[in-house]
Amino acid sequence: MSSLLVRGPATPDAEKRVLAVTPERAKWRYVGFEVLRLERGDAWRRELGDREACLVWLSGTCNAETEGMRWREVGGRKDAFDGPPQALYIPPGSWVKLVAGATSEIAIGYAPAKKGAKARRLAQARVEIRGAGPTERKIHHILMEDEEAESLLVTEVLTPAAHWSSYPPHKHDENDPPTETQLEETYYHRLRDTRGFGLQRVYTADRSLDESVAVRDGDLVLVPRGYHTVSAAPGYELYYLNVMAGPVRRWCVTFDPDHERLR
Repeated sequence: MSSLLVRGPATPDAEKRVLAVTPERAKWRYVGFEVLRLERGDAWRRELGDREACLVWLSGTCNAETEGMRWREVGGRKDAFDGPPQALYIPPGSWVKLVAGATSEIAIGYAPAKKGAKARRLAQARVEIRGAGPTERKIHHILMEDEEAESLLVTEVLTPAAHWSSYPPHKHDENDPPTETQLEETYYHRLRDTRGFGLQRVYTADRSLDESVAVRDGDLVLVPRGYHTVSAAPGYELYYLNVMAGPVRRWCVTFDPDHERLR
């Protein structure tokens, strides 16, 4: 199995996680990622320490609280394909507690931070249609540069069946803004029909990294460096959630020159 692929889902562990990747496991510095599965009435609490977090509701609803703040019924989607998400941003040095009002799945991205930004509910994701024809896809910008944070960048993409996204292939592994920024990235994949699959390619110009990965519902792909792109198999709609972080909080990318003409 590819070293970039983390299989899921699994039976929830003692911390209600069906998937968990630390920076140490990923062999990089910044991004951590988890998926929680909570049953109605379940309570979950986490101390963030020196990390900020973005919690994205894939399905279900929870009441949530942190230092002096409470939010009722965060979430509300039936699944990841059911419209734009709701999310929470929680700064470092805080704790966060959830109590599930219904069976819920919550994806959490973490990254190192010192001060962070204000804890808040992110209830209005900015929607973008990108590409055309077989590269058209819908993007929900959750915690990108137009939202305050210290390290994290978070967005989700819905790719129609037989379409390509993250296309043309692009990379962000060199710290040379505004041309390009160095960002580690995770792709968390879901399929509307769990019998389906998608394909993800990650490669460098010299092909020292050159992997093509078949992803199933609940799989995570690590993108430590190199160009990357995703395709949904015919008949199967694909969703993925991207979490990114690096030394500079800007999304600046370079397209593969072999394919940039296709933009």
